[in-house]
Amino acid sequence: MTDLMQHTRALLEDLGHDEEPVGIHYTDAEPAEGFAPKPGVPFNAEMEARNEIDWKGLWGNFSCVLGKVWLARRRKKPASFDAVRYGCVGASFFLGFHKPQIRFLDHYISMGIPDVTPGERYLPSPASVRRFFETIDPRPAPARFCVIKPLSLFAEGETPELVSFFVRGEVLGGLCQLAVFATDDIDVVAMPFGSGCSNLVTWPLRYPEMGRPRAVIGGSDPSCRKFMAADELIFTVPLGLYRTMLAARPASFLATETWAGVRTKIRRSREVWEKKKE
Repeated sequence: MTDLMQHTRALLEDLGHDEEPVGIHYTDAEPAEGFAPKPGVPFNAEMEARNEIDWKGLWGNFSCVLGKVWLARRRKKPASFDAVRYGCVGASFFLGFHKPQIRFLDHYISMGIPDVTPGERYLPSPASVRRFFETIDPRPAPARFCVIKPLSLFAEGETPELVSFFVRGEVLGGLCQLAVFATDDIDVVAMPFGSGCSNLVTWPLRYPEMGRPRAVIGGSDPSCRKFMAADELIFTVPLGLYRTMLAARPASFLATETWAGVRTKIRRSREVWEKKKE
């Protein structure tokens, strides 16, 4: 991890970005500190079919993955999730803790159920939502915990599967361009439909299973925007692709005068947003 952080710091310097990325991995070791949702009530598709789910309890301890990641980013501590402390019914599916997804979500993400719940209206029908669930097909969690934490907190012997940057437009453009340069693939960056956590974790893991590792842009889900800064989006890559980007960095456009001009805009943007925090 020492070598990875050294190269990451060089990339951050070239980009003109002031926040280190987070790393994501699955582990059986529970973090000694950090942020995790409260324990949730049991649920699964079989319980739903038998009408045995405590719906009030299910939503009573709701906690968004991006909310816990926000705290992890700001306070430099891990955020962790597991099959008991899942926080969100959708996230429990996307992080690989509960499959298949319950049918209620087919309606909730689409047009709702009259006199029961309004829909988010993110997809046009329950059938559309079910096709999405079947397509994204989250990998079953390979260990007890999904841990998301600043990359510098990874100890020797720990390896992230994914690396995620939280960025605004100019830096996002730089990361996208570097991914293309590093891979010689003009279609290496994807922005698929999904929740905040699915684009942070599930899609970046899914594309390699489909035979094509890709960088994934996330954060467009309206429901997760409250846990992100204005104009901020997420850029996530599998570790192998990230290492390829790091190796290509010295020869890339990041050393050109063109990028130096963009870095000036990045600095001005940061100054504007810092003033808005005052």
